[in-house]
Amino acid sequence: MELLLLTTVENHDQAPLPALELLPHTVAIASIAAPLQAALGYENAPHRVGAILLDGTTDPRAARAAALSLAGRTRLPRLAIMRDAALAALSAEWDVADFLTPEASPAEIEARLRLLAAASAEDPDHGAGTAVEASGVVIDESNFVATVHGRKLDLTYKEFELLHFLALHPARVFTREQLLSEVWGIDYFGGARTVDVHVRRLRAKLGAHEWLISTVRGVGYGFARGRQG
Repeated sequence: MELLLLTTVENHDQAPLPALELLPHTVAIASIAAPLQAALGYENAPHRVGAILLDGTTDPRAARAAALSLAGRTRLPRLAIMRDAALAALSAEWDVADFLTPEASPAEIEARLRLLAAASAEDPDHGAGTAVEASGVVIDESNFVATVHGRKLDLTYKEFELLHFLALHPARVFTREQLLSEVWGIDYFGGARTVDVHVRRLRAKLGAHEWLISTVRGVGYGFARGRQG
């Protein structure tokens, strides 16, 4: 099986799952900071990988951010690699099929991958991207297309990601720091002004529906709070 390991670039020489090297699987490595780009790239490749491994052994928060970014947006099944002490952080929102610890034996890794492959074969559409609809905004996750009341929005990648995240959580309010973590990732070094700039651009592109993104003074931003469009 071909596998995609999403990890921190600095840890490429530190195998998060040592026993995996004893098995005849091909492992491609990509940065966990850009999980969706890597997943889509390998998902559409001629020889598609069979599963994504999310390395949370050194940075569980980065693994969680990557898992949330991938949830519902790729057909590739995911497994988290977590240390025992961090397993309590795993929850349904991660949308991972299984997990492994760094101490897993070759036999355990092989068994989990075999069961994962079998489950994926029985349900080939599991995890396929679906449309998110909220207050007139429709987001086609598979094709990265967003519309508002039928009008296509010309969005940059980060504008799309921000709108997608907000539309997934209508009526909720997020601080700028939360949006930076969820949309840009915990490794992003820019300031909160980045969020303000992208919100301003999104509102301009939403036009008459700019009210969909509301400002809560002293807190942050929310989507579709109050009246419905």
